[in-house]
Amino acid sequence: MAAGPAALRLYARELPPRAPAPLELAAAIDAPMPTGVAVSAAGRLFLCFPRWGDPVAFTVAEIRDGAPVPYPSAAFNASFGAPDDRWVSVQSVVVDARDRLWILDTGIDAGAVVPGGAKLACVDLASDRVIRTITFPGDVLLPTTYLNDVRFDLKRGGAGVAYITDSSPVGPNAIIVVDLASGLSWRRLDGHRSTRPDTSCVPVLEGQPLAIVLPDSTRLPFRVGADGIALAPDGKTLYYCALTARRLYAVSADALASSALPDVEVARTVRDLGAKAASDGLEMDAAGNLYATAYELDAILRRTVDGRWDTLAADPRLQWPDSIALTADGHLFVTANQLHRQPRFHGGRDLRQPPYAVYRIPIR
Repeated sequence: MAAGPAALRLYARELPPRAPAPLELAAAIDAPMPTGVAVSAAGRLFLCFPRWGDPVAFTVAEIRDGAPVPYPSAAFNASFGAPDDRWVSVQSVVVDARDRLWILDTGIDAGAVVPGGAKLACVDLASDRVIRTITFPGDVLLPTTYLNDVRFDLKRGGAGVAYITDSSPVGPNAIIVVDLASGLSWRRLDGHRSTRPDTSCVPVLEGQPLAIVLPDSTRLPFRVGADGIALAPDGKTLYYCALTARRLYAVSADALASSALPDVEVARTVRDLGAKAASDGLEMDAAGNLYATAYELDAILRRTVDGRWDTLAADPRLQWPDSIALTADGHLFVTANQLHRQPRFHGGRDLRQPPYAVYRIPIR
């Protein structure tokens, strides 16, 4: 699917045409490729670089003077040592409403699970110190689990709740709920149709169907479940989507956060909100507008509070727009990491062309 006007109108047809917002380059990264992005209240910019096989000197960084610097230290980013004292492979970074940086560590290094490595950690940005680390029991962190993205509701419970997507490409997908006061966690919508990939969805990028291509030219389906996630301003509804799917879902956050409620009851609160472009990252602003990356369209789409879509930005430089961060001054930050050009999709040939980019886009 090309990123042209007709393709954009397929998802934004209900609104009149609008001029897409301009892209401002916030950071250029020569290597490695970033996934997550977070911005503090003071404008500090953080990125993460999962260890997927490329050389990764540090998996979490702060951009300082235009260059990535290991965060909070080089020691925390070392590829050796006790897993609870370092980052193994970080997929997502998020700044919460109290201006703390949360690190979502998959605990998987180049496909190998590091025992004890998966965690959700909180960093105090005033002191740049890790102040909380939460790990997961075996009935929550399955052998196949891939911790992907996380959102926070600090108004719920004693210290707040975190919602995490498990986007495992080989195991059951789910939303993991974490009570931040106790550190207890549980799985929700485990294997539910809304968290699974759509087997009929074959993404098309740069004119080519996306598939895992082995060196002998064997093609394997690329299927990834629950990925993008966003929380309504009132904390009552969680929005989410699978990576390889073109539908948006919502579920009651009250149901998710009730650890005693049977999962079948949680599933009854799931709503299918209709078709949307295939997306990686989701985020929601304080007014209730939902933002979705559209990786087939080189675009960022916006779903307004009345449920209609428009195009925030469309630009060929948005090669696989991945994660989104919103700022209080009315900007959206997004990573563009050329994920679809990785060697695994091209029989071992690396088609990525650094630098990778972080763009800033006005949303007002």
